[in-house]
Amino acid sequence: MSMRPEAFLDHVQERGEYRTKEEAERAARVVLALLGAHLVGAVRATLASRLPESYALILLNPLQAAEPLSPERFVRATAAWIEGATEKTALWDVSAVLSTVAAAAGDAPTREALLQLPPGYDLLFGYPQPN
Repeated sequence: MSMRPEAFLDHVQERGEYRTKEEAERAARVVLALLGAHLVGAVRATLASRLPESYALILLNPLQAAEPLSPERFVRATAAWIEGATEKTALWDVSAVLSTVAAAAGDAPTREALLQLPPGYDLLFGYPQPN
C-alpha cells in the first residue's frame, strides 16, 4: 500500500522544514528524478510501487544519468536543478526526500536500492550502514 501524496509531501515538508508545500514538492520532484536515473529494474519498480503514483512516475521516468553520481555529486546536481539552492540546502533537500522514500518503502526495498547506489547514500536515506 503506497503512501498518499499529501502524506508523502507532509513528510518531506516536515523533514526539510520547508515553509511551503511548493518548496517540498520541488525538492521531491528533483531528487526523485535524479534517484530514478540511478536505479534499474525490479529495485526501481518496487521502490516506485511504495510511493504515491505522481511521485512513482517521476522515479520511473528519470532524467538520464551518464554515470552513477557519488553522493556528493548527487547533492551538487540537486543544487543545480533547484533555483537558489546551495550545496548545503541541497543536502537538506536530498536527505528530506530520501528519508521519506525510505519511510514509505520500508526496510527491504530501501536496502536493495542502496545496493545499486554508490557508497555513501546510506546516510542520505537515513540508513547508516554498520561498519
